[in-house]
Amino acid sequence: MSALYKRFTLFFIVVVILGSCNNLKHEKPVKLEGSAFGTSFHITYFNADQNDYSKSIDSLFSLVNTSLSTYISNSDISKINSGDSTIIVDHFFTEVFKKSSAIYKDTDGVFDPTIGILVNAWGFGPEKSTKGLDSIKIKHLLSLVGFNKVKLLKGKVVKDNDSMYFDFNAIAKGYAVDVAGRFLEMKNISNYLVEIGGELRSKGMNKSKNAFWKVGIEHPNYDGTRSFEKIIELNNQSMATSGNYRKFKIDSITGRKYAHIINSKTGYPAQSDLLSVSIIAENDCADVDAYATAVMAMSLNKAQNFLESKKQFKGFIIYSDDSGAVKTFATSNF
Repeated sequence: MSALYKRFTLFFIVVVILGSCNNLKHEKPVKLEGSAFGTSFHITYFNADQNDYSKSIDSLFSLVNTSLSTYISNSDISKINSGDSTIIVDHFFTEVFKKSSAIYKDTDGVFDPTIGILVNAWGFGPEKSTKGLDSIKIKHLLSLVGFNKVKLLKGKVVKDNDSMYFDFNAIAKGYAVDVAGRFLEMKNISNYLVEIGGELRSKGMNKSKNAFWKVGIEHPNYDGTRSFEKIIELNNQSMATSGNYRKFKIDSITGRKYAHIINSKTGYPAQSDLLSVSIIAENDCADVDAYATAVMAMSLNKAQNFLESKKQFKGFIIYSDDSGAVKTFATSNF
């Protein structure tokens, strides 16, 4: 089974409950927040000079958007998607492309950013949905899917077919988290938490609480309310969650609910009992962001086995059993 994509991950809320670590002084944090990538971001860091890096962070986010956002018509990715083969991609695009290629192979094609043409067809992307989407149209669109059909050559994207469409939305938010975190580290800031739309990267400690950073994984409430399923500590780790209980469409004729994660082998929305998948690792946030979406597209059994096989990951799954009851699964190292 293979799958993907466009993601919705507002599953984390930073929590300020923490234990003790008395060898650190209490310090006042710098807090930045705003809107980016169609969601909100929150950045907390400790800096003796209380420097405000909000303008620099905003500029970096703008550069990432200009490179990778399918929602900006003149971005590099939008130009490439429209068939422009003259674009020389920047280092943002290059790194995300290379990460995507590696994760595509590691997941046997479950993670596939060329699924964008089907994401659009089903109405989950920036383009108009396809009217009268049937098995014949889906079969045609599937012929334009496959990350093994694209490559980077001397800074340019080469596609087997000009109509192939990239959608990096299942990795881009996590990557932007990394970009912000790396910037802070360049400024010699070693204690921070960066969050964009629920994707997180932590370094050091929350010095105002004298403890590691704590975050919450949300329980999948369908009524719009929010409650925590689990509270965890992040110790120089990244964390991402993917879920399907908030973003879906309902067929106006059949009343059937379609989740936003598309199976890249069948071309149809992935059918799964999984409600959300959270992954924690010392990897970049871009990595766990992509893997969380990939696992979300798997069956429960395959998802459990896959996460257990990746010892560098800690995984937490929320799913519904045959009776509809909400259950959880945590990897043995969680």
